[in-house]
Amino acid sequence: MTSESQPQVTQTRKFFGTDGIRGMANIHPMTPDLVLKLGRAAGHVFRVGDKRHTVIIGKDTRLSGYMFESALLAGLTSMGIHCLQVGPLPTPAIAFLTRALRADAGIMISASHNPFHDNGIKFFGPNGMKLPDELELEIERVLLSDEDLPMPTPHHLGRAHRIDDALGRYIEFAKTSFPKDLRLDGLRVVVDCAHGAAYKVAPAVLWELGAEVVTLGNHPNGTNINDGVGSLYPQEMVKRVQEVRADVGIAFDGDADRVVICDERGEILDGDVILAMSALEMKRKGVLRGDGVVATVMSNLGLERALAAEGLTLARTKVGDRYVLEHMLAHGFNLGGEQSGHLIFLDHNTTGDGLISALSVLALMTTQAQPLSKLANVMQRVPQVLQNVTIARGSDPMDDSRVVAAIAEAEAQLGTRGRILVRKSGTEPKVRVMVEGDDTAHITALASGVCEAIKRASNGFGEG
Repeated sequence: MTSESQPQVTQTRKFFGTDGIRGMANIHPMTPDLVLKLGRAAGHVFRVGDKRHTVIIGKDTRLSGYMFESALLAGLTSMGIHCLQVGPLPTPAIAFLTRALRADAGIMISASHNPFHDNGIKFFGPNGMKLPDELELEIERVLLSDEDLPMPTPHHLGRAHRIDDALGRYIEFAKTSFPKDLRLDGLRVVVDCAHGAAYKVAPAVLWELGAEVVTLGNHPNGTNINDGVGSLYPQEMVKRVQEVRADVGIAFDGDADRVVICDERGEILDGDVILAMSALEMKRKGVLRGDGVVATVMSNLGLERALAAEGLTLARTKVGDRYVLEHMLAHGFNLGGEQSGHLIFLDHNTTGDGLISALSVLALMTTQAQPLSKLANVMQRVPQVLQNVTIARGSDPMDDSRVVAAIAEAEAQLGTRGRILVRKSGTEPKVRVMVEGDDTAHITALASGVCEAIKRASNGFGEG
């Protein structure tokens, strides 16, 4: 049984959350003038010595991406940083290209699964991994300081250059994660790209590997990203799988670092199920490191039980794929992820990669020559309810006496038969409430009670 209030990484942060900086476009902090200053601050921090410095810049399909890309270019080039623009590509592609092109950093302009009116900035280091907390805090310190940054002379300003073959590079990279002796011939795959960053690469990869591809959400117009499609809204994918009698459905979020999959019957497989399937297959092949899997406190108890039955462990971290990755690196794991579908196959990429995760499931289907519904029967889920409460920006209801009392009452009713987790989102003005236990009706009622207390506390923010 767990109750947790999780702040955004550190109390001293003003802009950076658990996944970069994020907010509504053209409203502070996601304004072009602040992003220009962010580019300057990042350029100052990234510069080490007199060598040529290069940064990769990618984006998803949001209308505001053009504005923020231009602001970043102005800020970075004014600090003598050369910028390589790759256009709309998945977040994991930026991680890969940062390494492949030996850049000093990578920047992705995206708000992931958020609606189109939001946008965000996330950074990758030269190793293709998200920046450590210390470096983000240093960028933020420079951004907020009044110090005059040393400016290059006109002869030493940065240049901007567009990489025309970036999409093809990532397509080939993603295909290397799929066994060379396998093809997807005979498989009918529905793929929902959320009108987002994977709208070109995902169908192309699947088609090149031999699948019959049925596409959804692959006509972005700047404002329809994540709008009723993608991993947050898999209903259309499920419907299309059933209509065309597909073997599998795949749904990405806006920047394609997460994936949700459904089997041939339309049953949804979340990240926990994919982790269980993958771990057992990797153990069978002798390639699973760490004798287990890394997941977060949100992962279902059924995953833990399924792994334990095979002699494997489940190491839990706080929510955020960056914390999963940190634990994997520190303790020698090569498989980890989140229930939401952020899955890290560390042998293939340094961050959550929805396309590579989907390819791992397709490889398992092909190798075992079994329907996905049968392969997914590797764990028995414990009923789990997740409810989100939107709170007033700036409010912090977690210490309110009404919320504390509601959580304590839920814990008392669950006893040793379940757990409750309450935490503030690191990317949105929301509080997430998860309750797990044997009785669905009971845990739903408990979650609703805590959510009501949070709503009352948030609405009364400032009243004491």
